[in-house]
Amino acid sequence: MKRQLTAVAALCGALALGTTGTASAAGDPGRVETGTAYTDTLGGGQGLAARADGSLLYRGLADIPLDLRIKGWNHVGDPDIARGHTFDAYQGPDTATSKMYAVTTPSGKRYEYVHQLNPGEKLNNSFATVSPDGQWLVSGEWGEQRRLQVFPAPLLNPATPPTGGDLKEAWQITLDRPVRDIQGCDFVTDIRLLCASNDATGTLFPELHPLLQVDLPRKVDGRPITATVKPLLALPRRSVCKGAFETEGIDYDVNTGTLRAQMIPPGVCAVATAVYSYRQAAN
Repeated sequence: MKRQLTAVAALCGALALGTTGTASAAGDPGRVETGTAYTDTLGGGQGLAARADGSLLYRGLADIPLDLRIKGWNHVGDPDIARGHTFDAYQGPDTATSKMYAVTTPSGKRYEYVHQLNPGEKLNNSFATVSPDGQWLVSGEWGEQRRLQVFPAPLLNPATPPTGGDLKEAWQITLDRPVRDIQGCDFVTDIRLLCASNDATGTLFPELHPLLQVDLPRKVDGRPITATVKPLLALPRRSVCKGAFETEGIDYDVNTGTLRAQMIPPGVCAVATAVYSYRQAAN
């Protein structure tokens, strides 16, 4: 079955090369699209992260371990890798009262950190990204929001239990304007994140499925902070299939300067997730 999905993904990807949806770099002349790759959606359509050696870790619904499924964690989001540790964001059914972050060490040992939802907090757990100093985990909710959530980074921050357990929210990043349906964020520097939005309404930003830049006035440090948000570009929508696209994960590889963002096409083409690559244009 895996081989069949890979073959279909390759076919859909090859066909999509000849079709064009929205322009990909409008509004951000400093960022240039450099290529497109494809991964099967079931095994890699929820997110991705670059390892230290440049290889990519993908996450999809097929990657949820059986023991976590039995516990009710039925969705995995966009992951991150920090200090060789893999951070995964999990959520449960619509009746869930908690969300979970799983951290896998370089040796392969996994620890589970469960966050009990605060009053008014949505159960969605779309992504996890760790600050460059390894001390803070940033995550987000679904729908229209004016914040990102911040937790001590499990295992890496000494304030967290060393073998899993309860994880309380530390503080929040307040956004100076609302955003909608953020599927993934990744740190580019200590004071800048790039976020992929699935918003196709055009009501908050003129770009559909926008790539957003979130700038902080200082490094995340355990205190509340307000960030500024601006759109950079509309992520591509290219497919031979017609219908609604879905933005997924995002990754910035600090070693190569490569930005990658995922888009799931509509219909039967959804078996193949497109991974678009960008680099900063030369001055």
